[in-house]
Parts: sequence; C-alpha cells; structure tokens
Amino acid sequence: QVQLVESGGDLVQPGGSLRLSCAVSGSFFGINAMGWYRQAPGKQRDLVADITSGGSTNYADSVKGRFTISRDNAKNTVYLQMNSLRPEDTAVYYCNAKVRSRFGLNDYWGQGTQVTVSS
Repeated sequence: QVQLVESGGDLVQPGGSLRLSCAVSGSFFGINAMGWYRQAPGKQRDLVADITSGGSTNYADSVKGRFTISRDNAKNTVYLQMNSLRPEDTAVYYCNAKVRSRFGLNDYWGQGTQVTVSS
C-alpha cells in the first residue's frame, strides 16, 4: 500500500509565501515523476509543476518565476515553494507520484491541502 501525505497548506496574505511538502510511504521499488496539481472551486484539476527522478522540472506558465518544485529522493518527499502568492493561487493542492511497485507503475494522489490567499 502506497500513501502520500501532504502538509503546509494555510491562509496567507497576497505576496506571502508557503512551502508544501508531500511524503510517499509504503512498499514500493521507486518513484518516477512527482508533481503538484491544484483545483479551485468549480474548476478542473490542473498541473502546477512536476519533477522527474533526475531533477528536470516543468511549470505552468501562471507560476513560473514564483513557485519552485524540488524533491529529496532519500526521503521520498517532494516540495513546492510558493512565493509572491496571489488570490488566484487559492485552491486545493494535490500531490501526485508515479510509483513503481509489485503492482507495476501507477499514479498515486495525496488527500489535498488547502491554500487560501486573501487579505
């Protein structure tokens, strides 16, 4: 059983910063790409950023220059540093990991963490 546990969501003022974390636990052989997605009320879930096992990154245009994704492979953890936050960044943020286990290569999701940007 593979589990993803997120933390770090909060209420923050515009221009502020937050750091999200997502730890993968359970029985598996390894983790390929990891990523962060977000879903605002009434909208679809969209990719925010992802990172390969080798460290190559990809960002949505709306967060380039403000957000930074990173990972610690020894800790099976992915991070999202969010700076210069805007009200439009308000959403539930979900962690995703493509995990290799005895069941093959599968997508796993965290439970979501709420980020609210408001004065």
